[in-house]
Amino acid sequence: MSSVCSGYYTPEKAFVRGFTCPKPGGDQRAAFCCGFNDIKYCCEDPNSFFPYEYGYMWWLSVGALVGLSIAAVVLLAFLITVCVLCYLFIATKPSRLDSGLPLNLKTSTGVSVHPSTETDTSNKEAARWTDHLRVQTAAPLNGFGHFRK
Repeated sequence: MSSVCSGYYTPEKAFVRGFTCPKPGGDQRAAFCCGFNDIKYCCEDPNSFFPYEYGYMWWLSVGALVGLSIAAVVLLAFLITVCVLCYLFIATKPSRLDSGLPLNLKTSTGVSVHPSTETDTSNKEAARWTDHLRVQTAAPLNGFGHFRK
Protein backbone atom coordinates (compact mmCIF):
# COMPACT_ATOMS: atom_id res chain seq x y z
CA MET A 1 0.00 0.00 0.00
CA SER A 2 1.26 3.47 -0.81
CA SER A 3 -0.03 7.04 -0.91
CA VAL A 4 1.08 10.19 -2.70
CA CYS A 5 1.95 13.44 -0.95
CA SER A 6 1.34 16.27 -3.39
CA GLY A 7 3.78 19.15 -3.82
CA TYR A 8 3.56 22.05 -1.40
CA TYR A 9 5.16 25.34 -0.35
CA THR A 10 7.03 25.44 2.97
CA PRO A 11 6.59 28.34 5.44
CA GLU A 12 9.77 29.82 3.90
CA LYS A 13 7.99 29.79 0.49
CA ALA A 14 10.20 27.04 -0.95
CA PHE A 15 8.45 24.54 -3.21
CA VAL A 16 8.75 20.83 -2.32
CA ARG A 17 7.89 18.36 -5.07
CA GLY A 18 5.39 15.61 -4.38
CA PHE A 19 6.54 12.17 -3.24
CA THR A 20 5.15 8.72 -2.56
CA CYS A 21 4.96 7.01 0.78
CA PRO A 22 6.78 4.96 1.91
CA LYS A 23 9.93 6.73 0.71
CA PRO A 24 12.61 4.52 -0.82
CA GLY A 25 15.02 3.45 1.91
CA GLY A 26 12.61 4.64 4.65
CA ASP A 27 10.40 2.77 7.11
CA GLN A 28 8.04 0.52 5.15
CA ARG A 29 5.29 0.95 7.76
CA ALA A 30 5.13 4.72 7.06
CA ALA A 31 2.78 4.28 4.10
CA PHE A 32 0.54 7.34 4.57
CA CYS A 33 0.97 11.04 3.82
CA CYS A 34 0.81 12.99 7.08
CA GLY A 35 1.39 16.52 8.31
CA PHE A 36 -0.10 19.84 7.18
CA ASN A 37 -0.51 21.77 3.93
CA ASP A 38 2.93 23.33 4.38
CA ILE A 39 4.82 20.42 6.06
CA LYS A 40 4.28 16.87 4.79
CA TYR A 41 5.90 13.58 5.76
CA CYS A 42 5.23 9.84 5.71
CA CYS A 43 3.78 8.09 8.78
CA GLU A 44 1.87 4.98 9.89
CA ASP A 45 -1.44 6.66 10.80
CA PRO A 46 -3.87 7.24 7.90
CA ASN A 47 -5.69 10.01 9.86
CA SER A 48 -2.68 12.25 10.55
CA PHE A 49 -3.02 14.70 7.67
CA PHE A 50 -4.54 18.08 8.59
CA PRO A 51 -5.63 20.40 5.76
CA TYR A 52 -4.34 23.51 7.58
CA GLU A 53 -1.04 25.29 7.75
CA TYR A 54 1.29 24.29 10.56
CA GLY A 55 1.46 27.86 11.93
CA TYR A 56 -2.34 28.02 12.23
CA MET A 57 -2.44 24.82 14.24
CA TRP A 58 0.42 26.05 16.44
CA TRP A 59 -1.44 29.29 17.28
CA LEU A 60 -4.60 27.30 17.88
CA SER A 61 -2.69 25.18 20.42
CA VAL A 62 -1.25 28.28 22.11
CA GLY A 63 -4.75 29.76 22.35
CA ALA A 64 -6.04 26.58 23.96
CA LEU A 65 -3.15 26.61 26.46
CA VAL A 66 -3.82 30.25 27.37
CA GLY A 67 -7.53 29.52 27.84
CA LEU A 68 -6.83 26.51 30.01
CA SER A 69 -4.29 28.49 32.06
CA ILE A 70 -6.83 31.24 32.74
CA ALA A 71 -9.45 28.65 33.73
CA ALA A 72 -6.92 26.99 36.08
CA VAL A 73 -6.11 30.33 37.75
CA VAL A 74 -9.80 31.12 38.24
CA LEU A 75 -10.40 27.65 39.70
CA LEU A 76 -7.41 28.03 42.02
CA ALA A 77 -8.65 31.45 43.20
CA PHE A 78 -12.08 29.96 43.86
CA LEU A 79 -10.62 27.08 45.88
CA ILE A 80 -8.42 29.44 47.92
CA THR A 81 -11.44 31.66 48.63
CA VAL A 82 -13.52 28.69 49.76
CA CYS A 83 -10.72 27.46 52.03
CA VAL A 84 -10.24 30.91 53.59
CA LEU A 85 -13.97 31.32 54.17
CA CYS A 86 -14.22 27.87 55.75
CA TYR A 87 -11.26 28.66 58.02
CA LEU A 88 -12.81 31.98 59.04
CA PHE A 89 -16.15 30.31 59.71
CA ILE A 90 -14.55 27.68 61.93
CA ALA A 91 -12.12 30.09 63.63
CA THR A 92 -14.78 32.68 64.52
CA LYS A 93 -17.30 30.22 65.95
CA PRO A 94 -18.16 31.07 69.55
CA SER A 95 -16.63 28.67 72.06
CA ARG A 96 -19.79 28.61 74.18
CA LEU A 97 -23.47 28.92 73.41
CA ASP A 98 -24.65 32.52 73.44
CA SER A 99 -27.94 32.69 75.33
CA GLY A 100 -28.82 36.16 74.06
CA LEU A 101 -29.81 39.08 76.25
CA PRO A 102 -29.91 38.61 80.02
CA LEU A 103 -33.42 38.23 81.42
CA ASN A 104 -32.72 40.07 84.68
CA LEU A 105 -34.50 43.35 85.44
CA LYS A 106 -33.00 46.14 87.49
CA THR A 107 -35.45 47.83 89.85
CA SER A 108 -35.30 51.41 91.10
CA THR A 109 -33.53 50.17 94.24
CA GLY A 110 -30.80 48.55 92.09
CA VAL A 111 -31.86 44.98 92.87
CA SER A 112 -31.50 42.56 89.92
CA VAL A 113 -34.56 40.35 89.59
CA HIS A 114 -35.40 37.54 87.21
CA PRO A 115 -38.97 37.90 85.75
CA SER A 116 -39.98 34.49 87.06
CA THR A 117 -39.70 35.87 90.64
CA GLU A 118 -42.58 38.31 90.19
CA THR A 119 -44.80 36.16 92.40
CA ASP A 120 -42.27 36.41 95.22
CA THR A 121 -43.92 38.54 97.95
CA SER A 122 -40.58 39.77 99.27
CA ASN A 123 -39.95 41.83 96.12
CA LYS A 124 -43.27 43.42 95.11
CA GLU A 125 -41.60 46.42 93.43
CA ALA A 126 -39.86 44.17 90.92
CA ALA A 127 -43.14 42.37 90.22
CA ARG A 128 -44.91 45.70 89.59
CA TRP A 129 -42.09 46.82 87.29
CA THR A 130 -42.32 43.57 85.32
CA ASP A 131 -46.11 43.97 85.03
CA HIS A 132 -45.65 47.58 83.90
CA LEU A 133 -43.27 46.47 81.12
CA ARG A 134 -45.61 43.69 80.07
CA VAL A 135 -48.57 46.12 79.83
CA GLN A 136 -46.53 48.68 77.87
CA THR A 137 -45.32 46.16 75.30
CA ALA A 138 -48.73 44.49 74.96
CA ALA A 139 -50.72 47.75 74.59
CA PRO A 140 -51.91 48.32 71.02
CA LEU A 141 -50.61 51.30 69.09
CA ASN A 142 -52.86 54.11 67.95
CA GLY A 143 -52.65 55.40 64.38
CA PHE A 144 -49.75 57.72 65.22
CA GLY A 145 -47.38 55.03 66.57
CA HIS A 146 -48.06 55.89 70.22
CA PHE A 147 -49.37 53.54 72.91
CA ARG A 148 -53.03 53.90 73.76
CA LYS A 149 -53.73 54.80 77.33
